[in-house]
Amino acid sequence: MQGGSTGIVYGGLKYQARCIADVRADAGSTTFLAGTLSLKEENEVHLIRLLPGENELVCDGLFYHPNEIWDLKSCPFDHRLFSTVYTSGEGYGASVWKIPELYGQSNSPQLEELFKLDEHTAKIRCVLWWPLGKHDKIISIDERNIFLWNIDPSNKSAKVVSQGSADMLPNLRGGAWDPHNHNSIAAITDSSLHFWDLRSMKRSNAIEHAHIRDVDYNPKKQNIIATAEDEFGIRLWDLRMLKHPLKDLPGHSHWTWAARHNPEYDELILSAGTDSAVNLWLAKVGTDESGLESPSGSPNSQEEPLLNSYTDYEDSIYGIAWSSHDPSLFASLSYDGRVVLESIKPYLQRK
Repeated sequence: MQGGSTGIVYGGLKYQARCIADVRADAGSTTFLAGTLSLKEENEVHLIRLLPGENELVCDGLFYHPNEIWDLKSCPFDHRLFSTVYTSGEGYGASVWKIPELYGQSNSPQLEELFKLDEHTAKIRCVLWWPLGKHDKIISIDERNIFLWNIDPSNKSAKVVSQGSADMLPNLRGGAWDPHNHNSIAAITDSSLHFWDLRSMKRSNAIEHAHIRDVDYNPKKQNIIATAEDEFGIRLWDLRMLKHPLKDLPGHSHWTWAARHNPEYDELILSAGTDSAVNLWLAKVGTDESGLESPSGSPNSQEEPLLNSYTDYEDSIYGIAWSSHDPSLFASLSYDGRVVLESIKPYLQRK
């Protein structure tokens, strides 16, 4: 099913952008953080909020950020904390920031940099927060290493607990933290996806020979992940049997860049890519007698899984985020800095 955008547009970003994140810890409203990627100008972080009962996105805070933002994550237990990975002429860095109290000010005060994640010598790719609830650890991934940090935001401190080396792997690119197991993460390389045990900092399993751009754990179903892949679009996997995917969702005409499970409706997945489209999928997987998921186990497996394709964009889409406050809403960010908030309520009856 094809369809243009009928969503709410936020036009406040002046520069190119890749990163948008749901502010999960803000339980009172649908709120997102978006960061820009300007080479020459001073970059910005926008705090964007949906006005209750109205079809309007407003800027609750605009904060200057000194460098190009390549990764941005909101802290899942404190709505005023977030992390960025950034680059300057001197290399890559990562920091955790605190949003100041705004008190209705029209001109937002400066962000407070709580601490840098400064043990890296290679190019930093991303920072991961454990997605469910308060946790005193965060993870940073560079091209060759995975660092586990103990953080204390109140004392503005971060200390490395352990480090895992991936020197034998080609170029770590990113990853995701398992919401069902805080000792497990998935790390992306150029040609594979590796699963790491944070207790030993050793690899435990892998999906080989796949050019993966993104990975996301299903927050409602243990052992189920989605990968965004250049050649195959979206693939669903069961971590207990990684030789073959559960399901292929080949819905993009160019590189698939991002995949996100809905925080509430476990069969709904978003994907986005460089074909300037966002796809909404109803990805049903059945169960065989052993309890494992199987692609043919569902009586509805022949249903068309693509619910809608949002195509009213003029540039590549690198950032998508569900609203955890209202899981029927998602925001997308195209490279030209356009944020669009869409509702999936017309498709929930299929669910």
